[in-house]
Amino acid sequence: MMVSYGVNTLISDSGVIKYRIVSERWEVNTIKNPSRWIFEKGIFMEQYDNTFHIQGHIQADTAWYYDQQKLWELRGRVSIRNVNGLIFNSEELFWDGIRHEFYSYKFSRLVTPERTLEGTYFRSDEKMQHYEVSNSVGSFQTSDMENDDSSAQQSGNGAQQSAAPNQPSTSGTQATETQSAPSQRPAATRRAATQKSNYKP
Repeated sequence: MMVSYGVNTLISDSGVIKYRIVSERWEVNTIKNPSRWIFEKGIFMEQYDNTFHIQGHIQADTAWYYDQQKLWELRGRVSIRNVNGLIFNSEELFWDGIRHEFYSYKFSRLVTPERTLEGTYFRSDEKMQHYEVSNSVGSFQTSDMENDDSSAQQSGNGAQQSAAPNQPSTSGTQATETQSAPSQRPAATRRAATQKSNYKP
């Protein structure tokens, strides 16, 4: 077991720098099964693309990385921000390094320049470009909505009936529901997050 304090280091994968880790305390524990990295005092990660440009930031109160599974487990106040203006917040997030995706089974909030989504299940690719939120309620820009007004044919006695539009024309919000989320590979044992550290990178 190895413990480091005041960590600020770059992490690479296949010779390519993928992200930077900043943490007050980093424990590498190879005794526990499965082996893991433990960040009990919080973690800040900076993601890079293949040309070493910053793509986003990830922050959490507590984190575990299961190196054999290439699986991150983030707990507490978890947040993600990327260069496209997307902001994600939840109390839980798993980052699957084999499938290259994020997912969460806790209430999550996703905000982009165009819309806001909230739901109890979240799944996305690593770049946060393709995502889904199940059992969600979201607010959208009015331009995102289509109001299909329809009118019934005039009856023989000259009366005319109008069908109600599919969407309320005065509202900029829309409630949506998706099918139940697909199962993911089993995650590590869930734990309560520790108090967030005041450390800033």
